[in-house]
Amino acid sequence: MKTEPDVFSIDDLQRRGKEPWDGVRNYQARNHMRAMTVGDLALVYHSNAAPPGVAGLARISRAAHPDPSAWNPKSPYFDPKSSSDAPRWDMVEVAFVEKFPRFVALEELKADPELTDMIVTKRSRLSVQPVAPEHFARVLALAQARHIVSP
Repeated sequence: MKTEPDVFSIDDLQRRGKEPWDGVRNYQARNHMRAMTVGDLALVYHSNAAPPGVAGLARISRAAHPDPSAWNPKSPYFDPKSSSDAPRWDMVEVAFVEKFPRFVALEELKADPELTDMIVTKRSRLSVQPVAPEHFARVLALAQARHIVSP
């Protein structure tokens, strides 16, 4: 799950504990969120940062449900074509799990032969994208992270 750290970072998630992952306005990214289930783990990726990369781990604490920011005309995520009767956009809630002991920069991900097929190493601009189990495990190893399985 990509986020811009100057807007919302892994440190912000750690302070808050849980947070809605709202404002996603891409159908493919929305569909990836719809596929998430409570308890799933997610890599928190800092984009538009110097350097960009994986900063930590979150857990899905609430499954996909309508994103009310789409109905708020004062929200930067407002969508006049979305309504509470016919919502277009969903969000999940994420809970902080861990800030990685070691930040894993995008360049390191790209240089790792085990991660050549990882979506984020391509030119993907999706804010939410799936990660294959073997790629997930490799990123955790690079970050020297604890893999916490139970919800």
